[in-house]
Amino acid sequence: MSVALSIRLPEEIMRELEAVANLLDRPKTYIIRKALEVYLKEYVDYLVALERLKDKDDMIISGEELREQLDM
Repeated sequence: MSVALSIRLPEEIMRELEAVANLLDRPKTYIIRKALEVYLKEYVDYLVALERLKDKDDMIISGEELREQLDM
């Protein structure tokens, strides 16, 4: 099920959105939906990483140690 959403965008963002939509031959709603999907996924990853950085008990290892643990 889809839900309608109305937003106001600065003219510059609207021009960029239209350019991308034209380039990909897709509707603007498709571009916005995909952008939100990526943003939300990345934002959740960012929040998890931020919480791990704040956790003083979380062990930090070097890249070399990680490769050793993964047998690389």
